[in-house]
Amino acid sequence: MKIITSIEEMKKWSRLTRSRGKTIGFVATMGCLHEGHLSLIKTSIAKCDTTAVSIFVNPTQFSPNEDFDSYPKCIESDKQILQTTGTDILFNPNQKDLYPEKFQTFVTVEDKTNYLCGTSRPRFFRGVTTIVLKLINITDPHIAYFGEKDWQQLEVIRTMVHDLNMDVSIVGKPIVRDKDGLAMSSRNCNLSKSEKNSARVLSQALESAQALVIQGERSVENIRTEIRKTIEQKQGTKIDYISVCDPESFTEQTEINSKVLVALAVRIGSTRLIDNRIIGKI
Repeated sequence: MKIITSIEEMKKWSRLTRSRGKTIGFVATMGCLHEGHLSLIKTSIAKCDTTAVSIFVNPTQFSPNEDFDSYPKCIESDKQILQTTGTDILFNPNQKDLYPEKFQTFVTVEDKTNYLCGTSRPRFFRGVTTIVLKLINITDPHIAYFGEKDWQQLEVIRTMVHDLNMDVSIVGKPIVRDKDGLAMSSRNCNLSKSEKNSARVLSQALESAQALVIQGERSVENIRTEIRKTIEQKQGTKIDYISVCDPESFTEQTEINSKVLVALAVRIGSTRLIDNRIIGKI
C-alpha cells in the first residue's frame, strides 16, 4: 500500500492509473476504521482494478459546539488495518492543503438537506458535499462507495453528482452491525460499556417499528410513539429526531402506504448516534 499526502501526487497517480485502462474504486473515510468501512473497501477491491481510501477528519462539517476536537483519530492503527485489506492507496491529505488560507468556496445541495441531520446540524451537509466533491476531483475514481447508515448523506451525494454532471458512479452498501444489532460507527469507541448497551436501543426501536408495520399498522404517529417509548426506557438517551419520511426527498409522512425511511438520531451520554431502516411496501 502506498501512502500519499500530496494532492498533486494523488492526481498524478489517478491519471496514470486511468491511462493504463484500470478502474479506480474510492472509499472516503474520517478514519477510526471499523467493519462498516471495511465492507466498502472489500467491495471496491473485489469490483475494481485499484482501490484508494482517504482518511481526513473534515472540519467544515462540524459546528463550533460539535465534537471535532474529540472525534476519534487513530491513523497508525488505521494504516495497519488497510495494509491487511489489499488497499492500493491511502490518501491522507493535510487540512492546510484541502482548505488553504482564504478558502471560501462551498457546495450546497438544496431541499433534501433541510431535513433530519440538516435541521440539527446546519453546517453538516455543506461541509460533506464540499469535501466529497474535492476528494472525488482529486482521486478521480470510476466508482465511489458509501455506507447506507448515513442514508441522507448518501442521497445528498447522489444528488450532487447528478446535478453537477460528475463522471463517477455512487454505490451505497448496507449497514454493518455488531452481533447485538448496534450499527458500526467510529463514534462507538467513545461509548462506555453501559452506554454501548443503551445504544443498542436504536436498532431495537427500528425492529419494533418494522414489526408494527408487518402487523398492519399504518399510522406514522403510532409508530413514532412506539419508537419514542422504546428509546426512552433506556437511561442516558436523549432523542434528537425520529423521522418517518420519504427515502429520497425526506419529507415527513403521515401514513405508510409505500416504502419509507425510519431514521433516528439519539444522544447516548455525550455521543450522538444515527441509525435507519427502510420499511413498508417496496
